Amino acid sequence: MSPGRRVPPNFFGFGFGLAGLGEIWRVAEHYGRAPAVVATVLAAVSGLAWLAVLLVYLRYVMGGHPALSRDFTDPALAPFVSLAVIVPMFLAVLGVFPYAPRLGELLFDAFLTLTVILGGWFTGQWIYGPLELDKLHPGYLLPTAAGGLIGSDGAAIVGQHRLAEVMFGFGVLSWLTIGSIIMGRLFLRPPLPAQLFPTLTIEVAPAAVASLAWFDNHGDHIDAVTAVLAGYGLLMVLAQLRLLPAYRRLPFTPGTWSFAFSWSTVASAALHWLNDIRPPWYQAEEYLLVAAISLLISAIAARTMTALCRHELFPQITEAGPVAPAQPADRALTGPAEG
Repeated sequence: MSPGRRVPPNFFGFGFGLAGLGEIWRVAEHYGRAPAVVATVLAAVSGLAWLAVLLVYLRYVMGGHPALSRDFTDPALAPFVSLAVIVPMFLAVLGVFPYAPRLGELLFDAFLTLTVILGGWFTGQWIYGPLELDKLHPGYLLPTAAGGLIGSDGAAIVGQHRLAEVMFGFGVLSWLTIGSIIMGRLFLRPPLPAQLFPTLTIEVAPAAVASLAWFDNHGDHIDAVTAVLAGYGLLMVLAQLRLLPAYRRLPFTPGTWSFAFSWSTVASAALHWLNDIRPPWYQAEEYLLVAAISLLISAIAARTMTALCRHELFPQITEAGPVAPAQPADRALTGPAEG
């Protein structure tokens, strides 16, 4: 990495997306559709991606750049800082707990504590500091809604069921509060800039992650809560169809990784539904889901490696930061799409 390049915190999304892929393979293994080794390998790859980004990010921070304080208050990138602790919390359950339960639980508890503290700090910062409505985007769901719901799912898996209920409240109420503000911004204010447009896919994730947390804490069957969550999740998935023409015109950026975790969680929740209602050919549909998500995330990973080899991955350090403000071209990109 050259001195003139920045390491933005949304790079932690690389490991996050790979962990989501490991999650769907773990669910497939639970239903006898895949060997356990695949999820284990993906968890290891995700851990290596997280560690590589962490080391590069720490090197950048200690290199004399005022990166840390700026990233914690950056209106576009600050929410992605939370992935630095959410990813290892996720991996403690996905990759460590199945083989070393005590160690996995200890790691999970440690990173869950950091996730809660950081989520609280961001909430206080958004209350206390100046926050422009037009700067909000769905990534603001990460520190509290995603952190809380992933924490709830993890707590259920390691057997801490009361904690899972607490974290479910932490995540769902944050989702309802922050999500409503974000949706109002998306409905009523100018379109997101092109660099942040991929974060719109994060809107499909909260209902799916909440469903996974509920399944793991209350039993692997459809009930009134999971049905309600599925109703909203279906709405968000269908809304994405209208955005496909704009998505096709987007250039590749690290923000493209927003598609990875979001859609892997939707597919993981869908596997639970298929195994509960068991429609005709449901087993074939499960294999297709796993294959489709694996292909999507593999393509994103391959494009990331290509950008890295071409020295196109790291943004230049500028006064404005790596995410430029919206330009008229962004409106052309994200506005009404031709069929």
